[in-house]
Amino acid sequence: MLCAELRFCPFQEVHAEALLSWRYAPPYSMYSLQPEDQHAAIKELLRPDLHYVAVLNEDDDLIAFRCFGPDAQVPGGSYEGEALDLGGGLRPDLTGKGLGQHVIAAAMNYAMGRFSPTLFRTTVASFNQRAGKVCERLGYQVARSFVRPSDGMSFNIFLKKAQMVELVIPMKEA
Repeated sequence: MLCAELRFCPFQEVHAEALLSWRYAPPYSMYSLQPEDQHAAIKELLRPDLHYVAVLNEDDDLIAFRCFGPDAQVPGGSYEGEALDLGGGLRPDLTGKGLGQHVIAAAMNYAMGRFSPTLFRTTVASFNQRAGKVCERLGYQVARSFVRPSDGMSFNIFLKKAQMVELVIPMKEA
């Protein structure tokens, strides 16, 4: 097991700086954030209304981030209806090792306590079969697909009834 415990804490500048340094290998390189103005990007990530949280392991290392609400939506998608959007990412060196499902499950439980949603919604790039399979294992179903007008990339929007999930890796909130 990669982690003994997951801890969710408010996103801080040190977390934003770390996130901006993450580099994913192709075909996942689209998830690497490379802003022209790093200071402005950090300031944006720290906006409280965007609901970014850091996911730390037992050694207080940033292993993932999660966001909740409109910032988890992809431009071009249809997001009508009442649902809480969940988004985020896993540190590149930890992807493909089975940790993502645990982080997302813990994020769903965190969201239940913080936002009390009735429905979860998440958007995944169609090529990202790993993330799509994780969502399906957690009970999400594809509700619709769309093509982002800016670059022609296709995405799937997944929905799931909001409920607590049994966790394999315990989590706590800082």
